[in-house]
Amino acid sequence: MDIKRAGSQPSGKGPAEYFTGTVRIDPLSSPPDPARVAMALVTFEPGARTAWHTHPLGQTLVVMSGCGWAQREGGLVEEIRPGDVVWFPPGERHWHGAAPATAMSHIAVQEKLNGSPVTWMEKVGDEQYRR
Repeated sequence: MDIKRAGSQPSGKGPAEYFTGTVRIDPLSSPPDPARVAMALVTFEPGARTAWHTHPLGQTLVVMSGCGWAQREGGLVEEIRPGDVVWFPPGERHWHGAAPATAMSHIAVQEKLNGSPVTWMEKVGDEQYRR
């Protein structure tokens, strides 16, 4: 058994190459192989968002606070709120983040395939985001 005590793992800043705006990532769980599931609490300040990306085995988001937006390629921008659970199937190109005037936090759950949980792509520009 391994217990990660609250506050025992340092927060990190969302890398500028994968995020627009201010994003904080708090690791929750990343067990060693052969386990594949990793979890993090991700907090987006107003207007902050991910770049377009995919997950080889899918991703689940559990919205914890605030108001956010999520979009899959070819779909509408959807509002997401606390208690909402969002599933992106394997390989589905998407982005997610905070609404323009409200911060948003979610727990992100994804599995690694061949050591990688995500493939990052281009950033979501302001014009795309504001649709």
